[in-house]
Amino acid sequence: MRRRQFLSTAAKVTTAAAASTVFSAPAIVSAQPRLRWQMATSWPTSLDTIYGGAEYFAERVAALTDGRFQITPQPAGKLAPALQVLDAVQQGSVPIGHTSSFFYIGKSPVTAFGTAMPFGMTFRQQLAWLYEGNGLKLLQEIYAKRFNIIQWPAGGTGAQMGGWFRREVRTLRDLQGLKMRIPGLGGRVFERLGVTVQNIPGGEIFQALQTGTVDAAEWVGPYDDEKLGLHKAAKFYYYPGWWEASATIEMEINLNEWRRLPKAYQEAIKSAAIETHQNMVARYDARSSAALARLKAAGVELRQYSQEIIAAAQKAALAIYDEFAAQDADFKRVYEDWRKFKAETDAWFGLNELTMQTILFK
Repeated sequence: MRRRQFLSTAAKVTTAAAASTVFSAPAIVSAQPRLRWQMATSWPTSLDTIYGGAEYFAERVAALTDGRFQITPQPAGKLAPALQVLDAVQQGSVPIGHTSSFFYIGKSPVTAFGTAMPFGMTFRQQLAWLYEGNGLKLLQEIYAKRFNIIQWPAGGTGAQMGGWFRREVRTLRDLQGLKMRIPGLGGRVFERLGVTVQNIPGGEIFQALQTGTVDAAEWVGPYDDEKLGLHKAAKFYYYPGWWEASATIEMEINLNEWRRLPKAYQEAIKSAAIETHQNMVARYDARSSAALARLKAAGVELRQYSQEIIAAAQKAALAIYDEFAAQDADFKRVYEDWRKFKAETDAWFGLNELTMQTILFK
């Protein structure tokens, strides 16, 4: 009898607890406001990796907020020109944008650290510096001060290829007078090597290369480059992309809009951003091999940069860093921290990871 009484009481308690769970969760969610944001991006919709990253981010934010916070990505040119997303977010004409920070080195060279530095860090080193080192903390302080923006890593490419050339470039002499599409500090390095550099949005690269507006252009790697049709405009495909050992894509948010968000929505953004970061790299890694095989089958000729070009580029990059550090206190502060972290992690990666790769990648 006591046993039946105990089981009856336990069942009632369990039922009551379940009812409490069912009815209290919606009440908590419904206490949050319904928000609708438009997101400017720097990408054409044809690139289902990078533009797809913006879509993935929006989907995750919606899922994490039970659909109450809806963000709608728009392609380059819809809400802001491809290379002016940071400007639009800074001015508050859009609350959020998905872009590469090194498009904006003209505003501040420190933005290059948010995407990639020539002869810089691998994907894993960059991720470690941003989240376990001082990288993200330093950059967020500077973005807040200079642009009224808070940013989060929200996408990565892994190691990039070295660009498409209409003719071979074996020596430094071959670079003289060449016109090339390349953004960021990689572009500044090529300028030191005699190249005329242009910063052209991704969706316009094919036409520029096909018409001869540029003689060479870089984007990301086999999967995206094939999507853009760059192999139809240039024959020689160079590697490695020494200016982007890995590129980080940013989710930039107007700081006033960020501060108005409920804490739960801020946390949703942070979680969605890191998920997007991982997801984008996985997509590139999964799709690049097959795309490269298709490009080679189509007649593309792979070429490795000569040691002469790489040595001159590295020397130029280090000189540029020193010059910016002498002129810009923020750049100097970030550069010193970045350089120290890179040296420390180079020792570890150079010992174990590099040895493992020489064994595995034969």
